[in-house]
Parts: sequence; C-alpha cells; structure tokens
Amino acid sequence: MTLRIAEIFGPTIQGEGALIGEPTVFVRAGGCDYRCSWCDSLHAVDSAYRDTWFPMQPAEVWERVDELSGGQPLTVSLSGGNPAIQDFGPLITIGKAMGYRFACETQGSIAKPWFAELDTLVLSPKPPSSGEVVDWDALDTCLEMAKGAGKIVMKVVIFDDQDYLWAKAAQATYPDLPFFLQPGNPEVDPDTPVDPQALADRLLWLTEKTMADRWFAPRILPQLHVLIWGNKRGV
Repeated sequence: MTLRIAEIFGPTIQGEGALIGEPTVFVRAGGCDYRCSWCDSLHAVDSAYRDTWFPMQPAEVWERVDELSGGQPLTVSLSGGNPAIQDFGPLITIGKAMGYRFACETQGSIAKPWFAELDTLVLSPKPPSSGEVVDWDALDTCLEMAKGAGKIVMKVVIFDDQDYLWAKAAQATYPDLPFFLQPGNPEVDPDTPVDPQALADRLLWLTEKTMADRWFAPRILPQLHVLIWGNKRGV
C-alpha cells in the first residue's frame, strides 16, 4: 500500500477549526479532485508538483510521525489535497495502537471506510467562491461512512456575501453538526507577506455580519497559523 505524501511536519499547533491550538503532526497527502480558486496548498494539489510527492508505505509514514513527536502520543492530522483519495486506514491502525489520535479534513467529495476510525472528521465543503460545486449526496455518504468516528464537524471558509448565504443554508441542512466559520485568506502566495490587519478586518466583517443576523449556531475562528507564520509551508 503506497501513499503519495506531499509533506510531513510538526509538531505544531492546529491553526483552524474544531481542534485549533492543539499540538499536531501533519501528514499532507498529495493529490486532489478539486481545484479551488483560492487554494493555499497547490503543492499538494496540482499534478504539476507530482514529482515532489514521496511514495511511502504506511510504516514509513509512521516512522516519521513517531520521530517528529518523540514517541509522545498526540494528534495526527491527515490533510491535503484531499486525503480521502487514498487509503489511510493502515496508518490509522498503526498510530491508534500507539495511543495517537487522528483527525482528517476533507471536502466531503469521496467517502472512505477509515473515516469511522477517526477521532475527528472535519467536512469542509467548498463555497461558491472556490469555483467548485458540492455534491451533497457524496457528502451524505461521507457522513454515513463516518458513523463511529469520535466527532464530526463542518467548516466553511467565507470570502464574500454569497459564501456567507451559502454557509447559512449548509448549516440549516446539517443542524446537528458543530459548525465552524473562518474568513478566507485571499493572499496564498507563500512568498508574499500576510497583512495581519487585513485578516483582522475580514474576521471583524464576518463576526459583525453573523451577529447582526443573530445566527448563533457557528463558531467563528481565524486561521491562527496564518496569523503566526503567514503562508509558509510546513508550519
């Protein structure tokens, strides 16, 4: 079982969503079935970068995770790209036997049986600004496959008013899922400095809009890793 791995890094903190601030080792898969207009991880998405991805067996991936964490069990986050393209079941089995926890973020376009073994599954369907169209039947299949997972949440990135209204409709469709919003970062070039005030302004806009609508279901969070490290890879 060979996995295509774009990068493995950490320990660092989870920068967004339900596990924000949690010490984490990241395993970033190579390959994605989406091409979002504002993708901040093209090095793990675009096939032009395929030559930079590492073919690794689950045991090899685990050896690196164990080395980075110093053998201390923490959370391992499977990200991408879309990690659901690949079979991370064997890796999860190895890690959970050693006391580690596993989280995965995916857009919900592909379902895998190993979702049920996760401690946290983050479904992050992409709003209209991404240029992608969500297959809600596929997302429902992901939810079915994830039965047995420790926690399932939904997270949506917001760039504009259309995204905001779309997110409200999504949350109304899945009212039982913990729901997270975060303002999108329009600057994704890793060599371009991030403007913290601009990010704060976008967070203020989203917060004030949500509160004015008395929409109290979602939690509104920043991308903490962007505030700290900008768009640098591997942090």
